[in-house]
Amino acid sequence: MCGFVGFTNKINNASSVIEKMMDRIRHRGPDSEGKYVDEDVAMGFRRLSIIDLSKEGDQPLFNKDKTIVLTFNGEIYNYQDLRKELINKGYEFSSKTDSEVLIHGYEEWGTDLLNRLRGMFGFIIWDKNKKQIFGARDFFGIKPMYYGLFGDTFMWGSEIKSFLDHPSFKKELNETALENYLTFQYSPTNETFFKNVYKLPAAHYFIYKNGNLDIHRYWDIDFVPNEEPKLKDWVDKISDTFKDSVKAHKIADVEVGSFLSSGVDSSYVAAVANVDKTFTVGFGEDEKYNEIGYAKEFSKYIGKANTSKVIKPEEYWNNLEKIQYHMDEPLADPAAIALFFVCQIASEKVKVVLSGEGADEIFGGYNIYKEPHDMDFYNKIPKPIRKGIGAIASKLPAKRGVNFLIRRSKDLQERFIGNAYIFSEQERKSILKIRTNAPDAVEITKPFYEKYKNKDDVTQMQYLDLNLWMTGDILLKADKMSMAHSLELRVPFLDKKVMALAEKIPTRYRVTKENTKYAMRIAALKACPPQTANKKKLGFPVPIRVWLKEDKYYGIVKKAFTSKIAKKYFDTDLLVNLLDDHRAGKYDYSRKIWTVFTFIIWYNVYFQKPAEVTLHAMLPA
Repeated sequence: MCGFVGFTNKINNASSVIEKMMDRIRHRGPDSEGKYVDEDVAMGFRRLSIIDLSKEGDQPLFNKDKTIVLTFNGEIYNYQDLRKELINKGYEFSSKTDSEVLIHGYEEWGTDLLNRLRGMFGFIIWDKNKKQIFGARDFFGIKPMYYGLFGDTFMWGSEIKSFLDHPSFKKELNETALENYLTFQYSPTNETFFKNVYKLPAAHYFIYKNGNLDIHRYWDIDFVPNEEPKLKDWVDKISDTFKDSVKAHKIADVEVGSFLSSGVDSSYVAAVANVDKTFTVGFGEDEKYNEIGYAKEFSKYIGKANTSKVIKPEEYWNNLEKIQYHMDEPLADPAAIALFFVCQIASEKVKVVLSGEGADEIFGGYNIYKEPHDMDFYNKIPKPIRKGIGAIASKLPAKRGVNFLIRRSKDLQERFIGNAYIFSEQERKSILKIRTNAPDAVEITKPFYEKYKNKDDVTQMQYLDLNLWMTGDILLKADKMSMAHSLELRVPFLDKKVMALAEKIPTRYRVTKENTKYAMRIAALKACPPQTANKKKLGFPVPIRVWLKEDKYYGIVKKAFTSKIAKKYFDTDLLVNLLDDHRAGKYDYSRKIWTVFTFIIWYNVYFQKPAEVTLHAMLPA
């Protein structure tokens, strides 16, 4: 895995600036570095050597006459087949890396190269003859790609923090992103928390030429079920296709390990991959928050070594600033911190790990996907009556039964915006002092629902999560936490061939009234014991709700909630009331509290502390 930065060259000291930008992301590639500077562009690169460990794989890479320059972050799993095809067409290769197929593939096929790829990637190609920059992000958004527009300067990179060192970069908070974040717990649109900095969406590419930026989608998910095959046939197809994906994802010239929680996804990966080492973290001794015992048992079952770590509360809280620095934007998913620590212990033994991200989204694994089945009886009540009941319930104190009545009074598009729904529009406006033009959640999700309006509810939910939740939360933390430790994380469920299969599986074999990931769990039984295939998902759970009731951590959060930062953006009395009510056990407000607290931590890192202090304090030694 690697990292890259770059900008259109309008400054005299481009070489020294690109070096500073590269230093900012050296955690993404500690093995080597490289840069390219001409009168039009400056490009920088940091390398983590995985395939072709020789210097031949260093970047930037060039074509034969040096008119095309490449920087690339990711892995192309079918590069050997593409390489053979391109050699047959007369192209000469100077290295054994997967990177070089992108150069010659671009020369041969142009932007059509993208649909020939199998892998995870973010890359930039500078075409000197056409005077254009071609950038692309992989199908699912596994690898990040950011870009910024500041006057006549266009910049891009694997991480936003690299932009801090460019003289044209103006660091301003995007307050609209803050309001959206309070509902989703991540930034759900293409805008970021920094004004004029954007995310290139998954499965998109851009061409920047003559000061114009054109962005295009090159691939999309298309659920079209095939009702003919029987369940056994789907199970066999899942088993065969997943084995093929894992085999492709193990291609490396270094050792590959695997993360292991107690859920079916990571267990299935570890069993099929046949890696030598697995890695697990947990908290305390409570089985709700500690999966280490299970992981060790499962590792014995598959005959592999397990390395584990019990995370102490002090470790968790003491690393919050470092984690939000690496995240680039605030992410209020407590599991990100657990992921930080499991990446840390894995990086001490391997350079590459496999992980189970994506299985829930493509095979239908979240419990919320059962909701359309669970609530059939209530849906028989006429909609106007349900709406009236919901209106009355919304005025009552929050509790489990009340929330049910509110949710079931709403259409799917109103009640489901993804796996996190933290503050409603009304709630976020009440706690915010600032006023923005942020769209409401339904506006953000509407394009995805519109595209899938003729599909069943479960499929609509999956499609929404694949485009928003998975990219904005799941894959963001996977990339940033692994790269914080110079560790490459690979996700074999998020493979084009696996997705092509999942698109055809009927909904009844994805989600039933009793189970989620129905067909996939049966397929996992071929490699895992029954108790694993049927186990409820936990996924490195974190005891935030418990800690927030303890004096020490209650005090830390209360101090943040009454700080100058908090007073600038929030009604601090309302924030403290949330904290006090949670502590008193009136309701579990931990997700709301953590979302605001995370933003304050992030803001302190990026806007209160000097950049040079932040850099040295946050990066690994």
